[in-house]
Amino acid sequence: MSAWFVIAVWRRDNGLADVAWGFGFALLSLLPWLLKAEAPAGPYVGLIVMVWIWALRLSGHIAVRNRRKGTEDFRYRQWRQDWGKQWLWRSYLQVFMLQGFFMWVISLPLQIAALAENPSWSAWCWLGLAVFAFGWAWESIADYQLLRFKNNTNKQGKIMKSGLWQFSRHPNYFGECVLWWGIWLYSLSFEDAYWGIIGPLILTWLLLRVSGVPMLEAKYKDDPEYQEYIRHTSAFVPGRPGKA
Repeated sequence: MSAWFVIAVWRRDNGLADVAWGFGFALLSLLPWLLKAEAPAGPYVGLIVMVWIWALRLSGHIAVRNRRKGTEDFRYRQWRQDWGKQWLWRSYLQVFMLQGFFMWVISLPLQIAALAENPSWSAWCWLGLAVFAFGWAWESIADYQLLRFKNNTNKQGKIMKSGLWQFSRHPNYFGECVLWWGIWLYSLSFEDAYWGIIGPLILTWLLLRVSGVPMLEAKYKDDPEYQEYIRHTSAFVPGRPGKA
């Protein structure tokens, strides 16, 4: 994250922290294997594959989205303005180092699994894989639908309310949470992995209460169309359209 911070200062774009997010988890999934200097057991290879599939798609999607926008994400741009002369060290600590800390916490299921002795395949692997696949597909479809909507010049200034976005105002965040719960379920095949539940719990809290839903919805607090959308659409867990 320190290396990404240097690049972000050079580019004057703290939004690069979001691109680094997925890549960071991908590297973390390999680190325990490299430290042990031995080939990982079969079940852990499954975790590595799951994390890399998620990480490459998410980081790639964010990189493409940011390049097309051509400007720094509104959240980071606002912070840069609010922090004034303190923006440099606050960016390092409150954006990059803070994300690095949460990356470490959320990845606890991976770290515990990597240290387990003699892991074996079990029903938890298949259940976790199924939950992960559902969450990954839901998030991927939601991101793709929103990207197409924003690239449509006839939709500029309007609110996305079709596709998966008619069932939830934040279907991409819902999919993100589900897939990480799937990773934790998968990790239950490993010894003492149950307390890795801290990871998906923290992620769910962040998206629901801190940096996800609250910050994005605050952006549209004065938008009448979005306020009507709120009244008729579930915030997070998908529900029947028209029933918030």
